[in-house]
Amino acid sequence: MPDFSIIAAPGAALPFLRYDAATGLVPAVVQDADTGQVLMLAYLNAEAWAKTQAEGRVTFFSRSKQRLWTKGETSGDFLSVVSLHVDCDADTVLIRARPAGPVCHRGTTSCFEDVAQAVAPVPPVGLLAELERLIQGRRDHPEQSPGSYTVSLFALGLPKIAQKVGEEAVETVIDAVAGHRDTLPGEAADLLFHLLVLLVASQVPLAEVLAVLASRHRVQPLAR
Repeated sequence: MPDFSIIAAPGAALPFLRYDAATGLVPAVVQDADTGQVLMLAYLNAEAWAKTQAEGRVTFFSRSKQRLWTKGETSGDFLSVVSLHVDCDADTVLIRARPAGPVCHRGTTSCFEDVAQAVAPVPPVGLLAELERLIQGRRDHPEQSPGSYTVSLFALGLPKIAQKVGEEAVETVIDAVAGHRDTLPGEAADLLFHLLVLLVASQVPLAEVLAVLASRHRVQPLAR
């Protein structure tokens, strides 16, 4: 069986779910495990629940097709399970997963995303995780982004990236000490971006950094 956690709220017995008596289904909310963004809502029956656990890829029961439906079976945009969470009544599931591509049939990241305005409800810290993915993509596939600033940073190598982080840190400190409230956010954003590039170049996931912060402040991070 794939390696991920199944977590039940107090009183919920696993791996059993309380399916709706009329439909035999339970709703399942899918959340991006890295960014925290809510991606979609679909339904599970007993067979879909078992298949999801066995394969580590999210499978639903399609109410329109009246059959099992593995997300990504035609597009290749699978949802890889990180953890499964059952609520206190055992009649709803939260699936934390990593998407291989757009989740919505419209080609957007989330089914709750505004296509016209390209607005996606991503929690603030989730933006860092989303940016980390983008940076990793630039590192792994530089040929897909010719002329990219991020690609050029990786081409310079780790010492130069580290130097750039130092320069951005100094500029941030200067603005803070000088009381430049209007330009400080921009300098801080530059610092965070270049720090993420440094972490990716050093093969240190952002999640490890956040786990250290969580442990120091006695905050329990979600299972990964």
